Amino acid sequence: MTPEQAKVKIEEFRKVLHRHNYNYYVQSEPTISDFEFDRILSELQHLEEEFPEYNDENSPTNRVGSDLSLEFESFPHRYPMLSLGNTYSKEELTEFDQRVRKVTGDDVTYFCELKYDGVAVALTYTSGKLTMALTRGDGTRGDDVTRNIRTIRSIPLQLQGTRYPGLFEIRGEVILPGEGFKKMNREREEKGEPAFANPRNAASGTIKMQNSSLVAQRPLDCLFYYIPGEQQFFDTQHESLERARLWGFKIPPYNKLAHSLEEVFEYIDHLERTRSDLPFEIDGVVIKVDSIRMQQQLGFTAKTPRWAISYKFKAEQAVTRLVSIDFQVGRTGAITPVANLEPVQLAGTTVKRASLHNADQISKLDVRIRDMVYVEKGGEIIPKIVGVTLEQRDPNNSPFQFITHCPECGTLLEKEEDEAAHYCPNTTGCPPQIKGRIEHFISRKAMDINAAEATIDLLFREGLISNTSDLYTLDYDQVVNLERFGEKSTQNLQESVKASKQVPFPRVLYALGIRYVGETVAKKLAKAFLNLDNLMAADESALEQVDEIGERIAQSVIAYFENPLNQSLIHQLKTHGLQFELTSSPFTLSNTLKGKSFVISGVFEKYSREELKALIEQHGGKNVASISSKTDFILAGENMGPSKLEKAQKLGIPILTENEFISMLT
Repeated sequence: MTPEQAKVKIEEFRKVLHRHNYNYYVQSEPTISDFEFDRILSELQHLEEEFPEYNDENSPTNRVGSDLSLEFESFPHRYPMLSLGNTYSKEELTEFDQRVRKVTGDDVTYFCELKYDGVAVALTYTSGKLTMALTRGDGTRGDDVTRNIRTIRSIPLQLQGTRYPGLFEIRGEVILPGEGFKKMNREREEKGEPAFANPRNAASGTIKMQNSSLVAQRPLDCLFYYIPGEQQFFDTQHESLERARLWGFKIPPYNKLAHSLEEVFEYIDHLERTRSDLPFEIDGVVIKVDSIRMQQQLGFTAKTPRWAISYKFKAEQAVTRLVSIDFQVGRTGAITPVANLEPVQLAGTTVKRASLHNADQISKLDVRIRDMVYVEKGGEIIPKIVGVTLEQRDPNNSPFQFITHCPECGTLLEKEEDEAAHYCPNTTGCPPQIKGRIEHFISRKAMDINAAEATIDLLFREGLISNTSDLYTLDYDQVVNLERFGEKSTQNLQESVKASKQVPFPRVLYALGIRYVGETVAKKLAKAFLNLDNLMAADESALEQVDEIGERIAQSVIAYFENPLNQSLIHQLKTHGLQFELTSSPFTLSNTLKGKSFVISGVFEKYSREELKALIEQHGGKNVASISSKTDFILAGENMGPSKLEKAQKLGIPILTENEFISMLT
């Protein structure tokens, strides 16, 4: 066979196999036998091996995955993967409906769909071929799991039809259907392996496995629900999904258009009654404004779209006996009580532990050892105790006394008047606090050092690290001989520690673990003071001049830097070459907009809303979410919300077009 003949045959086989994959895994209507499918697949595999010049990563032969170890890189999302606002109340749905109609008018149609209990992914297609798959991550960046996603047979590697955009993103939820989950657990138990707790955890763990050939053996599925950013191709949400169905995506048949709030409630009630009949787990429903024009009109808050909301079903409860209470110590020294329970089935899992939050919660519930308690699972990883069956209480049960000393180091606990938690003040000698700070330091949003919690625990127990600075003086000749380590893993750790020296100042500041200084506060402090020396020299008044920095944060920052041990640690980190200043400020291009605040509303022609927000900050301005008398300008695009327009006119706030804003900058 000539190469030209082989190319024709390979393309023909691939086309046939893609079509049969779609018929079997998406349509559930197989058109050939498994034997015939495997025969064609085998022939294709032989041809690809003989003619490697025609290799294609989206070939059906790659569905089996690879035995190669997979290191996950993270990449930015094209469009932020925002969360949805949640409610358990129909009254709050009524308020959502009123807010929507106030902006868009009375003629609103809602698109109702299931809230899948799985793992969100964003898939990018270029010229009809799958090119990237990212997890949600932190909403702005996600892990590249493309190789694992390619093994899921219901996901098209090559799109059908011709009317799809050249480059577009679609979002879906990777799930593990009920029957597949049960079968997989039976097989694990037969092998003597522990069963998975629930389908969501199994799907989440599978999608991040290092070996994609093992992922291919798991019966994962993917259900699609949203195409962001390509609204010019569609008028409505339901139209976009119908088009996606034609392109080969699996769109569940349970969606419904509701022309009134009453129809939304009927949909919710129906699903709450029948959700146990579904072939996969859901934890609620999602209600979206169907019109894409109205979606753009409503816009987004900083964290959620204003045109969508999720209604979550009431959490399931169970009754069991409280056996004992343990206490865990966090990295900040906060003491968290955890209840040990007699095992009970709840939401498809066996529950043995539950959160009690703090001493105030224990006192409020009047929880006592040996009580029969109500346990609830409402989306938390660890269920929580929500009540006591007083009629079943043994009269001899004594009120529970919260501990007075740290369970790890024996130090007398402290509790501030305005806080619920007790704290261990022994920040430098309490092992869980030390390990917790190191784990925080290496986390992805901080220094992004490639080491698991178990690795930190091992290095700490072996005496190789006692603080974050020790990571930069590790003796790798000792590390390589530790259990769980080998040359490759040791080399990966060494390279990751070295690479962390390039992490920018705002993330280094966040990594220090100063109480109340999260990512956003760290960025604001870095921008305001430019380097660590300036920040360390700042008094409370100077700190409170920074946007969103109040008395509590300012006092916490000062207390951290006044501690001699923290000063010593920072000196050591400086000698190791960490970035403690903004070498070239990514924040400010000019001070043209200094002291000016902007509210952005509407849809724009030249820039996205996020790009406009970035421009405002880069030129010294400030973005604010809502209009007030302190707002300096409204930057308005098409379909600006009428309520915002009315308020701006009432307050006499100047309204800028996109072109006027650009002129202001230049």
